[in-house]
Amino acid sequence: MNANRLHLLPMASSHRGALSPACTQCAEGRKMVLFVTGLCRFRCFYCPVSPARNQLDVVYANERRVRSDADVLDEARAIGASGTGITGGDPLGVVDRVEHYVRLLKHEFGADHDIHLYTHEPNPEKLARLARAGLDEFRLHIPHYLWGPLTSDGGAYRSVLETAPDWGIRRGVEVPVLPEKEAELRRLLLTLDAIGVDFVNLNELEFSETNETKMREHHYRVDPRNGWGVRGSRAVAERLVRELSLSVPVHYCSSRFKDGVQLRQRLRRRADRTAPAFARRTEDGTVVLGVVEAEVGEELDRWSARVVRRLGAGPGDYRVDEARRRVEVSPLALRRVARRLPWAAFEVEVYPTADALEVERAPLNAVARTKAGLALGGE
Repeated sequence: MNANRLHLLPMASSHRGALSPACTQCAEGRKMVLFVTGLCRFRCFYCPVSPARNQLDVVYANERRVRSDADVLDEARAIGASGTGITGGDPLGVVDRVEHYVRLLKHEFGADHDIHLYTHEPNPEKLARLARAGLDEFRLHIPHYLWGPLTSDGGAYRSVLETAPDWGIRRGVEVPVLPEKEAELRRLLLTLDAIGVDFVNLNELEFSETNETKMREHHYRVDPRNGWGVRGSRAVAERLVRELSLSVPVHYCSSRFKDGVQLRQRLRRRADRTAPAFARRTEDGTVVLGVVEAEVGEELDRWSARVVRRLGAGPGDYRVDEARRRVEVSPLALRRVARRLPWAAFEVEVYPTADALEVERAPLNAVARTKAGLALGGE
């Protein structure tokens, strides 16, 4: 691929030169995200990691809380993953754990299962060790106060990037685009081009629940064109991708691309593999179900058997969700009988993820409206 040719991607993303294989897999929804720890000593003010994970030593495979190796492998199978992205926090802070997961995934899915890792820490011993275990790629997050020629204080980052080819591993740099740091970022890109790294990824700086207060203290504002993206971040990234003539491939990834393309594709893949046949799938990758919910104190097995009989559902027409104490069926089938049921019936839209995050719910009968706290009215 011609490194000087500009390639436009959906949601205002773009790149010059070949994308990293890991980025290609992400865009297609084929990468599992393995969050190995929320601990990180760098504490960047713009860190978007959620409060449920930030500075907590927890492990998640996509949205699934990991308590065993089986959880990791099951989640990879649930999306048909052809690779894994290891992130945090800073994964090198728990390098033994990371090595274990790299070896586990390679053993289970083979050498072609592409594994990349994000880190702030320019530690050659740890990265070389992970390369020997099977890691395919690392991405250094260079702190914004070191952007430039990577001499003196930034020398450790230069050294790792220059040494990494000896380990037989892809190496790149991935940083958020701080709009007021355009000049420094230009100098960093020229330095990385001279080093000859395999790629550079520029991410749109974005607001999150965790970083909003500090972002506003730094006088950042939301760009109304770009979801939760920061005003000015996209414009700087687009200028750098379009104007700089570099040999190194440069990729700008917008916040909307992460949600509107990467996440959506992963959700679709998971829905195809895990959603029941009776569920309705949406273009956004969510799943629509009809649900009948048990009252407090109901013995679930007996109650669910009564519900199934009232619905006239056969094998494969329903599913009992024990954790949420409900029977799930086709939303269309439930609509036909909901008024006559003595239990709360809803149509719900959920993510096809391990946590089944609910997007929306609509009551289908009077019992459900009462349960939802809505005013009773005509049906």
